[in-house]
Amino acid sequence: MKELTLPAVPENLYAVTAFVGDALKEYRCPGETAAAVQVAVEEIFVNIANYAYSPGVGSATVRCVVNREPLSVTIRFSDSGRPYNPLARSDPDTSLPVEARPIGGLGVYIVKKSMDSVVYEYKDGKNVLTIKKKIGV
Repeated sequence: MKELTLPAVPENLYAVTAFVGDALKEYRCPGETAAAVQVAVEEIFVNIANYAYSPGVGSATVRCVVNREPLSVTIRFSDSGRPYNPLARSDPDTSLPVEARPIGGLGVYIVKKSMDSVVYEYKDGKNVLTIKKKIGV
């Protein structure tokens, strides 16, 4: 298990994606899977950075665990910002033409569709969002 705690600001996105990327490389995660995980990590961290503490700044913790049976990666994001369950929001209607859709709302939808598991809980005064993806081919 590896853990990274840092200020939840957009400028720290690279540090978070590099942190997760290093774990994925260590276990020879296939490129397509690594890309899906990195997109999910980016979407989640950017949402925390932009909305959890707005207009202030707080910290976020990213915990990355690679499980051996089955080979998978579990990434847990936690912050002490305003309680917010992003999974409670309705999925966007992707059958509508792009110009008819409201702006925003696709990030969490992409995370939900690309990960094997996405779970939110509010625990001990913290938002905790956990994603899981199988690494195996």
